[in-house]
Amino acid sequence: MSAIQRFDTAPGVPSAVGPYVQATSAGGFVFTTGQIPAAPGQSTGTFADDVRATLRNLESVLVAAGSDLDHIVKLNTYLSAPEQLAPYNQVYEQVFAGHRPARTTVCVGLWGVSMEIDCIAVLRSGSEG
Repeated sequence: MSAIQRFDTAPGVPSAVGPYVQATSAGGFVFTTGQIPAAPGQSTGTFADDVRATLRNLESVLVAAGSDLDHIVKLNTYLSAPEQLAPYNQVYEQVFAGHRPARTTVCVGLWGVSMEIDCIAVLRSGSEG
């Protein structure tokens, strides 16, 4: 059984706002904490921009943990309003055109953010876990 590694913070990604890490790897998988569109000093603009910013943050966390967007096997997305689904799907289709992971998307109440995304990914070949 492989060791458990915890990743406190990834370069360019906002620090955790609570007592948790941004990702944990174990057993050949990376489990991420929910990522949001915010970054220090960054204004996102439209909801589609929020989606792109959130996916950039998610990608940074995955890379720091030894994976990437192409290695996601399950993606969970939390939207704050039902009308966000169409623009979310448009960006999602662009980013995951060649590789569509299993996905759950729900509309929930969030604390001051438009969306949040977490995932499970496999480690890239040669990455420790």
